[in-house]
Amino acid sequence: MKYGFIMFPTQDAIPPGAFGTLLEDRGFESLFMPDHTHIPAVTPERYDVLNLAPEFKNGMDAFVALGAIAQATTHLQIGTAVLLVPERDPIITAKEVASVDVLSQGRMNFGVGPGWIYQEMRNHGVEPDDRFRVMRERVEAMQQIWTRDVASYHGKFVDFDHVTSWPKPVQRPHPPILVAGNGPRVAERVIAYGDEWIPMLRPGVLDHIAEFKKTARKPGSDEPIPVTLFGGDLADVDAYAAAGTDRVLFWVRPADTRNMTKLVDEIALRLGDRLR
Repeated sequence: MKYGFIMFPTQDAIPPGAFGTLLEDRGFESLFMPDHTHIPAVTPERYDVLNLAPEFKNGMDAFVALGAIAQATTHLQIGTAVLLVPERDPIITAKEVASVDVLSQGRMNFGVGPGWIYQEMRNHGVEPDDRFRVMRERVEAMQQIWTRDVASYHGKFVDFDHVTSWPKPVQRPHPPILVAGNGPRVAERVIAYGDEWIPMLRPGVLDHIAEFKKTARKPGSDEPIPVTLFGGDLADVDAYAAAGTDRVLFWVRPADTRNMTKLVDEIALRLGDRLR
């Protein structure tokens, strides 16, 4: 099993490139960036958005941070965990993903999710009931842009003809798409337009991972689909591996360079030979 981190990059935290270098030096496999374009001050639903951790509101743009990490590291896997695709224009996002893949020489991983703060989606012109269909169409449209010199896509929510966009990703046909979600239909979504599953740590998730690894297959393949666990607990890494998890990402709060170095070293010490 591989080990990585998730952290909102903020102005007062360790710089993204320095964090990537720290993890690469300590033998960790990956660093992923979360995504919120903004946090609404008021929502009609009962989301306690005002009590979210400050980094949800203060985090830098994921792609800007990933570009810095790509340039500072040589073999660390990088990616989004997860990009809220219903809040992102697919033509612009396709270029951003491809650009990071080029800057990193093929180390980009594209984690995608529908979002969960309904007013945040509405502020981007997306109705919450449409979010899963919007996500699918935008991902499928990006796949067309990455793999064709002249791309077209015609759906209910995404519709364009004769689009040219470069650079193309280094990875072929495109960076792996990690589809988020813990619901009953997530396997269907992964199989339809994803390459991996990235569930969050929730009660019962290990049973779901074990079943997914046994039963979920891409059309024409007998190979199990990789699983990345979002927000794992250091104390339970052996249980994650036993369930079939391929990568676990530790969610850490933003901290300055000194305190983040101390935390990473503590985690590396506890993992010991598992990092090798």
